[in-house]
Parts: sequence; C-alpha cells; structure tokens
Amino acid sequence: MPVLIANKTTEPSFQLHQPETEQQPSASTAAMVQLQSVTKTYANGCHALVDVNLEIKKGDFLFLTGASGSGKSTLLKLLYGHELPTLGKVFVDGCDLSRLFGDRLSIFRRRIGIVFQDYKLIPQRTVAENVKFVLLAQGYTRKEIQRRLEATLKLVGLLAKADCFPDQLSGGEQQRVSIARAIVGTPPLIVADEPTGNLDPDNSWQVLQIFQKLNNFGATVIITTHDEQLVRRCNHPVVQVRGGKLYQKLSVVN
Repeated sequence: MPVLIANKTTEPSFQLHQPETEQQPSASTAAMVQLQSVTKTYANGCHALVDVNLEIKKGDFLFLTGASGSGKSTLLKLLYGHELPTLGKVFVDGCDLSRLFGDRLSIFRRRIGIVFQDYKLIPQRTVAENVKFVLLAQGYTRKEIQRRLEATLKLVGLLAKADCFPDQLSGGEQQRVSIARAIVGTPPLIVADEPTGNLDPDNSWQVLQIFQKLNNFGATVIITTHDEQLVRRCNHPVVQVRGGKLYQKLSVVN
C-alpha cells in the first residue's frame, strides 16, 4: 500500500514502501499525518479503507479525489477522531488518536480546522457570531477574540459582511464563513470535505485560493473533491481513493 511523502516542490515527489514495523512518531517528526496499516470496516461489512499507509508532511497541500463512497470522507473523519480505524493506527501531529477520548479528544480537535460542504452555519447568528463562537468556547479573552475575528474575516474577504446573517449571503460567501470559523483558532491542520461541491466555478476558485493562502502561511491542507478541473488548475499532490485503497497521481497545471 502507498505511503505518501509529499514535498513542497514544483514537481512533487513520492516514495512507495511498506513499513517494516509500526513506529510511534517522535515529537520532532516532520509528519503531520500518518496512517499505519489502517483498515476501516463498518458494521454492515463495507470496507471503507483497506490496509492504507499514508504520510503527509507538515506544510503540505494534498487533494483526495475519488467517486462517492470510495472512502475519502472516511479518511478525513479518521483524522479528527469522528471515526476510529478497525485495524491500524492514526497519528496526527504526533498524537495517537486511539488514546484520545472525551475532553482530551475535544481539546485535540482545536488543532484541526474542519470545513464541510454544507457549511453548517448557525442561521440565527451573524457572520461574526458564527466565527467567534469557536473562540468563546475555547475561553479566549474578548480582546483576543476581536483581534482574531477581524483578521480572519479580512483574510476570507468578509469583513464588510460581519453583521449579516447566513441567509443574506451567497453560497460562496457562506462557505467562506465556514472556512473562517475553521481557521480562526489558527489550527496547524485544515481538512475540507468537498468544500466547493455546492459552488460555481468562480466561487470554487475563490475558496481554493483561500486554502492556498493558508497553506502559504504554513498550514497543512487536505481537501477532498470531485472537481477534477479545479485540481488541474493547481500544482499540488493528488491521491485518488478507489475501493478503499490509495492511488497516487500528479496534478496537471493548465
């Protein structure tokens, strides 16, 4: 099974090997994500992932492509502890997720920005309230909340829409609010599940440019998508999930 080691170069390089032994990542490892011989089988017998080995370095940008039901979303859910593997180990930023439960898992998830296709905004709250809700829950001071809020809304181009409600925004703007909410705590890892699935090409490209900017700031970004045309516009590593297994591809720049 493939182990992906993606370098931030013009032409991404990959190495394939089968790990000889299961190893606990050291604190100094350059890996943000490591999946070691991971299999995920659901109660109905469906194999979402089969003996997957994957390594993504800190600061990388990776696309996961594949048909619906191929295992893309399952892989992302493993990274933030929404699912546990049936077999194997999942490490994120050196943490063994199988050891995290309850409050420890909740605290760990603050280090991951999660963006969904359907936005998941609170309709009765303004843009600003949707975004700063995350910081309030984490106990930030009012001054720090305001500082982070303004900087984040400016980054996603929505500072002027801070007092608007979700139903007053376009789909692209709602997705940018969702991104702002995910990144306002400056997580080192950002995972996005079909973030452009409901958007037209122009809005999709705007959203992708935000992710690229975040990656330039040092965040590790993992995006699942069906949009092959969007992927081809970028020069980032691409892994296809097919039948629960990973197949490496290279994106093509138009």
